[in-house]
Amino acid sequence: MRATSILSTVLAVGAVVLTGCGSSYNGNAGAGGGGSSGSGSSASAANAALATADSSLGEIVVDGKGMTVYVSDKDAKGSGQSACSGDCLVKWPAVVAESDSPAVDGVTGEVGTITRDDGTKQVTLGGIPLYLFAGDAKAGDVTGQGVGGVWWVVSADGAKVTAAPTSEPASQPGY
Repeated sequence: MRATSILSTVLAVGAVVLTGCGSSYNGNAGAGGGGSSGSGSSASAANAALATADSSLGEIVVDGKGMTVYVSDKDAKGSGQSACSGDCLVKWPAVVAESDSPAVDGVTGEVGTITRDDGTKQVTLGGIPLYLFAGDAKAGDVTGQGVGGVWWVVSADGAKVTAAPTSEPASQPGY
């Protein structure tokens, strides 16, 4: 009887989690593969490594879960390397992909990957590695904007967004 109760609870929690995986952000539902217009489903955005969403900073790039994507001024465009390692990766986890050609939805800049020292493929936009910010708690947060004067939200074409967020940036050092 207890095993049945536990199983029912696990299944119920699983159903709630899966329901929340649909589309928790307002991404453009364009065709995959870099197109920025057209009609698609939010499921295509959820399956993309990168998509776009509206934010307090305008239209920005987000990962497949709707979390804001950032670039660092410490990374050199086209270098094939990330300047972020160790403690930096704890605060700024790499946006990773399973293939060399990650799926995108609404992103118009050139998307690629670099191979990190641990063998993971980090997604790049315009030749610059992409990161998430551990301080962003939910989709739509842009609390990493301007941190340390080197971390920036990214627009769909790959340009860094330097506008100030509508709220104060997190008071944390860059890395």
